[in-house]
Amino acid sequence: MLGGGGLVAANVYASATEGGWGGQSGPDATGQVKSAGMATIDCPDVGSRLTNVPDGARADVDRALAELDRQTASAYQQLQASAQALSADPHAADDSVMNPLKDKRSATIERIAVAIDRVGDRPEGLESLAACALLPGQEATGGVTGGTGQPTATASASPGGGQGQGGAGQAGAGQGGNGPVASDYADITAVQPNAPQPAQQADASRGSFTSDCGVNANGLRNSDNVIVAPGVSNGAHHFHDYVGNQSNNAFASDDDLAKADTSCVDKGDRSTYYWPVLRLQNGKQERDAGAPGGGTEGNAGQIVTPKQVTLTFVGNPRSKVTGMPRLLRIITGDAKAFVNGPANANASWSCTGYEDRQLKDKYPLCPSGSDVVRTFHFQSCWDGRNTDSANHRTHVAFEGPDGSCPEGFRAIPQLVQRIVYDVPAPSVEDGGRTVPLFAVDSFPEQLHKPVTDHGDFINVFDESLMRQMVDCINSGRTCGAGGDGGASASPSAGTGTGSGATAEPTAGASGTPAPSASNPSELPRTDATTTPAHTTKHSAPGEQDGRGEQGTDDTGRRTKQGGRSGHGAQATPAGAGTSHSAAPSASQAGEIGQAAQSPEPGSGRTTPPPAQSEPQAVHGGLAETGANLWPAGLGTLLALSGLVMLIRAKRLRY
Repeated sequence: MLGGGGLVAANVYASATEGGWGGQSGPDATGQVKSAGMATIDCPDVGSRLTNVPDGARADVDRALAELDRQTASAYQQLQASAQALSADPHAADDSVMNPLKDKRSATIERIAVAIDRVGDRPEGLESLAACALLPGQEATGGVTGGTGQPTATASASPGGGQGQGGAGQAGAGQGGNGPVASDYADITAVQPNAPQPAQQADASRGSFTSDCGVNANGLRNSDNVIVAPGVSNGAHHFHDYVGNQSNNAFASDDDLAKADTSCVDKGDRSTYYWPVLRLQNGKQERDAGAPGGGTEGNAGQIVTPKQVTLTFVGNPRSKVTGMPRLLRIITGDAKAFVNGPANANASWSCTGYEDRQLKDKYPLCPSGSDVVRTFHFQSCWDGRNTDSANHRTHVAFEGPDGSCPEGFRAIPQLVQRIVYDVPAPSVEDGGRTVPLFAVDSFPEQLHKPVTDHGDFINVFDESLMRQMVDCINSGRTCGAGGDGGASASPSAGTGTGSGATAEPTAGASGTPAPSASNPSELPRTDATTTPAHTTKHSAPGEQDGRGEQGTDDTGRRTKQGGRSGHGAQATPAGAGTSHSAAPSASQAGEIGQAAQSPEPGSGRTTPPPAQSEPQAVHGGLAETGANLWPAGLGTLLALSGLVMLIRAKRLRY
């Protein structure tokens, strides 16, 4: 009995520690971390196939498309909940998940066809879109990658992962159990410059117009999407940040949007700008932890308020632009690009000071002193007739490489949306244990992949302000917030928007900011092999690094008492008045979808700089190994004792 107990103890300990922290595989011989991915469900996107839906059928079709998304999300959650059982028999998912999903989709797709048939021509071939595929998980080599960061993948049987300590899940599945993983990140300093400036033709419209609408410091968020799923609560299945129009929800009519308040400095801009929230996978339970679109659908962790949001409208490289029609709707990017493919993916990720290097399918790992940047370049060609289309894409188009619009389309001001976050580079080597991973919200089956990032825009500019914008862009002036063209009011003191829209103006259509003279760390790097000036420096807790007194919070991350954290701090632009107060943290925001109190001016609240990484040499050292082997040693001793007692008992018997 003692021997058996000893063997059990030794084996249980070995099994418990074999996978490393959080069930995640440890470093291999190359020092890289293997991080297993999750299985997911790939359903054909019915909405993208519907290019001609009569107005009389739009409402029924939109509701049915939202129901298809709900069915996919529910099936994915069922798949995730059954991960342990399905890992033993992956084919069991056919009867329990995939076949029932196909039946539900078939019935819903038939309702779409009937709704269109009542007022127009019945679409053909929709029934072939009912079946979905089960995509197996992948085990990819993670760690810090460069270039495109493409991992080497092999099939993995595990369909999902659970929640682990510190917010990281089993197999690196993230706090919500559905991503991100280590291979979703890339070191921006190892990426080659890839964002050239388009050539300007003689008739180019070289001006720009900037609208200052804040950073959503009041915490206006919901999981609706009034463009894709009007009238459907939780139509997005993930949360959005909203700036500009303050009445955006699933049930907002055009009249509601036109009469709404706005967070924009110039009240002539009531447009709505929204995008998926960014979260830290740090184990924090937000107020939406038990809500649809939030934690119940795998979107978990602390919501990060942007440090800066810049909304700039730019011209066309070869022609003048015409005004956008009022209530024009544009979606850029594809929220389902992970399973749909990258054809419509359009978001870019980079770091301040490195914006000549853009990532499409990776989150950036930024050096110390550099902030994370998301950039969206919206479609800038309009068909001249429609403010929306059945698939929300065909009424607008991207300009060609030479700046020309497709035949029948005309150039309109291009919205370039730039969102900056003061978040430290996560410690992908340990799955975010030391410094948490970050990721955007997504549909649950899209696994928080960066390629699914997207932005939405509805034009609710006053017509007079739109005319000023067009005139400013066509005449080559810089107008709007902080501009010199006088087309719009500049930010005034005490607005509380905190956007700093003019601190890093977007240069043309490329989205690469002009270097700031007050911040030489943001000068673009052109040589990927050159060590950047702000190389990461880890300081011990309490160590001073020339930027102010440092302390630590309860997570071990450095904090700064008073003043800014030093992450690419910008000088206050001329004409902006007093500096804006820092945005409140997500933990101090109000209920989701409601306003919260902004921090007091001069409070000095900042986002902590990067955490101090644990020395990698400590892990696997002789001292640690010896300390961890005592249960195995005790088990061996018990086994030997049992063997001795068994031999003595035999001798006494005979």
